[in-house]
Amino acid sequence: MKQGILYGVGVGPGDPELLTLKAARILRQCDVIAAPRAGAGAQAALTIAAPYAAGKPVLHCDTPMTRDAETLARSHDKAADDICALLGQGKTVAFLTLGDPSVYSTYAYVHDRVRERGFAAELVPGVPSFCAAAAALGRPLCVGEEMLHIIPASHGATEQGLDLPGSKVLMKAGREILSVRDELARRGEIQNAALVERVGMEGERIVNDLSALADPTGYFSIILVRGDKA
Repeated sequence: MKQGILYGVGVGPGDPELLTLKAARILRQCDVIAAPRAGAGAQAALTIAAPYAAGKPVLHCDTPMTRDAETLARSHDKAADDICALLGQGKTVAFLTLGDPSVYSTYAYVHDRVRERGFAAELVPGVPSFCAAAAALGRPLCVGEEMLHIIPASHGATEQGLDLPGSKVLMKAGREILSVRDELARRGEIQNAALVERVGMEGERIVNDLSALADPTGYFSIILVRGDKA
């Protein structure tokens, strides 16, 4: 029997119209949809994909919200086990991931494990959330020779990242949003920053004045910090 193929499909940041034509085609043609079960992005990815994958069976893959390496490794191994079992039956599987599968995606760990076991796996790019956020703000991320830095704000990299020249994207801020705001204020950069929450989703919010933030924002929050030229 011919083996199936695993596709890591980026479904974009929230608006179903931002799916690529290739992503939509693969979702329509695949045999099984795989999706993360835990975390704020789990149901969101399924909701975005729903117009293109109606009636498809769904394989829910546990993805605990933890930084414990052993727990995460077990969940990634289990997801790879379940997916490889389907691929061995000749099934084509589309694993949903918000934004793009190459940017801070849980799918990346499953992708590597499936390929190590001898199965075919491909990445299907999607619109990254920070590109959609820049569009919502109506401004470029970077221009000319300006650098662009993608910084995981919830992993202790904020200060180091803000030291870099150019424009910055602060992702995964969430519960750390107020400390990020305070650091921007300390550096005198708060006037260059804007926050976009739930871009392309119901409840989208843009905050151009971060000093007005009183409470932490949700999981789907991005801060864009303009460089000298953007």
